[in-house]
Amino acid sequence: MSIRALVVDDSLALRRSVMYALQRLTEVVCVEAQDGAEALKKFSQGRFDIVLTDINMPVLDGLKLISHLRSDEANAHVPIVVITTESAEEDRDRALRLGANAYLVKPVQAQVVLDTVKRLLSL
Repeated sequence: MSIRALVVDDSLALRRSVMYALQRLTEVVCVEAQDGAEALKKFSQGRFDIVLTDINMPVLDGLKLISHLRSDEANAHVPIVVITTESAEEDRDRALRLGANAYLVKPVQAQVVLDTVKRLLSL
């Protein structure tokens, strides 16, 4: 069975970087979205096992995306990893309070992303 990962970032380069890192896990299938609104649309079209999202995005930011996902009981179990340039402790605390499971600050190494995903999915 494959693991479906949703990678959400307005930067194509970062989405590709994260997806490239996740390709090392052969069971992971990546889907990308350029903002939170597109991510919610993708959720309405199918299930995901993990979400990796930026905070600062147009249309719907990552914090609002987390809130929307956590407000739906069907998504309460889905691990959410924030990957952002926001390094302030209050930003990290807010994301975790809203329901993020991990908070990584850019630039982030591919191995750190992989280790985080493996830990959250018990791989």
